[in-house]
Amino acid sequence: MRLRVEFTTEPFDLDEAPAHAVVAREVIQTADLDAVDVGPFGNTAEGGADEVLTAVDSLLRKALDSGATRVSLQVNVIGEDTL
Repeated sequence: MRLRVEFTTEPFDLDEAPAHAVVAREVIQTADLDAVDVGPFGNTAEGGADEVLTAVDSLLRKALDSGATRVSLQVNVIGEDTL
């Protein structure tokens, strides 16, 4: 199964990326995921179910440990893995 995750972390800071946002982006950028897109107001990534769910677990733990007061995320099934 292939999944897409979209997420944001709060609180926002328009002047400088907060530590929780930087950590969350690093988790996604270093995970074994496809089609990673990070931006100032939202981030997305796609990959296999195990890889996405592992990354989401790490993202939640590290973002909250780094000061996030809210993490909004959505996970969608986008297809089946093909060999």
